Amino acid sequence: MIAVVRLLARRVALLVPLMLGIVLFVFLVMRFSDVDPASAFFQGANPTPQQLHDFREENGLLDPLPVRYAAFIGDLLHGDMGISALTRAPVVDQVMTALPLTLQLTFLGLGIAVVLSLLGGVTAAIYRDRLPDQIIRVVSLTGVAAPGFWLALLMIQYLAVDLGWFPTGGYINPADSVTGWLKTMTLPALALSLPVAAQLTRIVRTAVVEELDKDYVRTAIGSGLPPRVVVGRNVLRNALINPLTVLGLRVGYLLGGAVVIETIFSLPGMGKLMIDAVKNGDPAVVQGVVLTTATGFVVVNLVIDILYLLVNPRLREAT
Repeated sequence: MIAVVRLLARRVALLVPLMLGIVLFVFLVMRFSDVDPASAFFQGANPTPQQLHDFREENGLLDPLPVRYAAFIGDLLHGDMGISALTRAPVVDQVMTALPLTLQLTFLGLGIAVVLSLLGGVTAAIYRDRLPDQIIRVVSLTGVAAPGFWLALLMIQYLAVDLGWFPTGGYINPADSVTGWLKTMTLPALALSLPVAAQLTRIVRTAVVEELDKDYVRTAIGSGLPPRVVVGRNVLRNALINPLTVLGLRVGYLLGGAVVIETIFSLPGMGKLMIDAVKNGDPAVVQGVVLTTATGFVVVNLVIDILYLLVNPRLREAT
């Protein structure tokens, strides 16, 4: 427990400069983009040069970049991401409305990827170089090469349009209907998760094979322990370190891939919010979505670091 607290404190301390760097990067990219916040705010209203100047002065857009960055950090610490140029609503409200759906999609896809990769990877390792292993390796190679958006279009065509098993798009809140929510989220989650599951399957297989070849496994099985007990209690715990590393990195892919998948399936999440903001020239919303996504990626990797300690006792002793 002390090791977990120590590691958590160390990671949280590292998060401060990391998040400041992320905020600085997003701030600079948005400030040097071609989109003028003043023009975006008055879009369609034909403002006069004086109105544009007054807006820039009132919102600190004429201040030096260091002053604007400090003010931006202060606003973020107070939960202020700015005002949408399109809706005139606070960006944080729009983000908080869209974020739950993206989290649902991301973690549903993550759950599917973890289950499929564990089943496929462990099965392939146990039946190494035999028919099940060969089939799983071919399927996983195909999955790694298949883009998520292509899988999404195939699923819409065959599972939604031809067979009618799922809707082609839209979203039903789970509070209204759990069954409807599952139907609307299954295809997007599968399209998002299958490439990740395919990659993780190969990594899980390699890690489990390496553990199965170690002396302690042969000793345990030779002493009479059932192979399923040895695999479930010892092999998996030691083999999951590398897959966890990749899983933490792939969460970023899931969050980013949700932008495309949500657009294809007409889901009102962060992806659709981002696409609409880019099309309509709404820099404050784009900035808010990017910062929220980056923060989520950092937090997830912090959780992965904690999971390392739970999976492998040797890491707890070394911390």
